[in-house]
Amino acid sequence: MLLHLHPDNPQPRLLKQLAECLLDGGIIIYPTDTIYGIGCSINQPKAIEKICRIKEVDPQKAQLSFICKDLSHLSDYTKNIDTPLYRMLKAHLPGPFTFILPASKQVPKILLSKKSTIGLRVPNNKICMAIGEVLDHPILSASLPSSVVEDYTDPEIIYEKFKHQVDFVIDGGSIGGIVPSTIVDCTTNEWVVIRQGLGNFDA
Repeated sequence: MLLHLHPDNPQPRLLKQLAECLLDGGIIIYPTDTIYGIGCSINQPKAIEKICRIKEVDPQKAQLSFICKDLSHLSDYTKNIDTPLYRMLKAHLPGPFTFILPASKQVPKILLSKKSTIGLRVPNNKICMAIGEVLDHPILSASLPSSVVEDYTDPEIIYEKFKHQVDFVIDGGSIGGIVPSTIVDCTTNEWVVIRQGLGNFDA
């Protein structure tokens, strides 16, 4: 189903519908502050496996990350956030960044890399934040399969392509970009940009 959400004031009734879908193991396509992504509840292993099948990747090698509603929520899923790291995260979030951090015990095993790290995002997108608020735990964050990436700014085109594979495609308006988030590795004291995307990282 194509679901029209207001980009600045997402409708509470529709947010509740989306949260119930995610809690039941559903899969959604949703806007972020960079590109449209495909996601599910991080607590639904079968849904995570289904997304990996859609993307044709192994869950253990997929470098999946997830979306938190704010910085305090993010801190539940990582460990060892010292003062300099906290200040840096606070300066860049919400924003178009994925930060690779040591995973806490709250991260489901299926999402852990071999290094026990996780990619965490807080996008500057009101629909994303609102879904996280209602769901009260993060959403898996994965890019759409990249065969026709230039079409992935238009939710109606996305819906036509994926309507038989997902439960909802959220129409949050055209986001006008195909540039993904900037990925920053923060697993050591030397923070390193490992993919330059939309965000300009300033340590």
